[in-house]
Amino acid sequence: QNPISKNQDFYPTFKNIDGIKHIQVTASKGGVIRTETDFEGVVVKGVGSDYDWEYFKDYLVAGKLPDFTGDLNEDILISEYLANRLHLKLGDKVTTFFLNDEVSKTPRSRGFDIVGIYNSGFQQFDEQFIITDIRHIQRLNKWEDDQIGAFEVFVTDFDQIVPIGNEVYNETGSTLDTQTIREKYASIFEWLDLFDFNIVMIIGIMILVAGINMITALLVLILERTQMIGILKALGSSDWSVRKVFLYNAMYLIGVGLFWGNIIGIGLLLIQKYGKVFKLNPDTYYVNEAPVYLNWDYILILNAGTFILCLLMLLIPSFIISKISPVKAIRFE
Repeated sequence: QNPISKNQDFYPTFKNIDGIKHIQVTASKGGVIRTETDFEGVVVKGVGSDYDWEYFKDYLVAGKLPDFTGDLNEDILISEYLANRLHLKLGDKVTTFFLNDEVSKTPRSRGFDIVGIYNSGFQQFDEQFIITDIRHIQRLNKWEDDQIGAFEVFVTDFDQIVPIGNEVYNETGSTLDTQTIREKYASIFEWLDLFDFNIVMIIGIMILVAGINMITALLVLILERTQMIGILKALGSSDWSVRKVFLYNAMYLIGVGLFWGNIIGIGLLLIQKYGKVFKLNPDTYYVNEAPVYLNWDYILILNAGTFILCLLMLLIPSFIISKISPVKAIRFE
């Protein structure tokens, strides 16, 4: 990384851009962690006192989050992947080697203390990054105290990241390069967009299959109750009142199916969420296990949509009732 000045007009807040939650400074440097038996290439990411640890709290699996607000210390946060690979644990001291700008010189080393272990579930990140104080990176690179490697900008609404990113680009001028996370990890987000499309397709096919099954069930009910339909019509019942009897019965069946479907489906999701039963190949799927996100609003919308669509599909076969002749129906066996 080339150093840039921390003293910018937009730091610590963009005054002319709405939708920005937080800005923080970082700096990164490649290195090699060396133990008695193993070594691993890593990216040491330095963060400052303005770093927002909110996201890391959910991913911390052991230890504590480091504190870089006071005097310089040797605390680091390491991923569970690297800790297992290098046979490290909380409280261990690790030595990291960094290349000098001049290749002919001996690599510089720093000793760090592991105070926390995290697991983001995103192996492309976990297998590379360890987190430490940005002042270590500044000293290794012989930078001034006001020189950093990059600014990280967080937005309040991720769906607005593209237009906000364009505003940030225009605000920072030509001296700085800006890149959204969608641009930096384009392949991952393209995969996620494709995944979202697949979800819509699968849900659509499932609703279609459920509707066809309900249509079949309604037709069977009508055929089984043909004589009853004839008797009701002979007694003066209108076609709509007879149709409502079967539609109410179908609504009951749909409700029972949704109830047990939700019990089984949500139960399996909770097992995966807390038990991590189904593992994935991170080289293909970028994550170690199948992620689960339960949004009750989405669940209610999906249930309501399924119920309404199935009921609308059942209106078509219910028209058969109006075609049934009372005389022929009463004699039907």
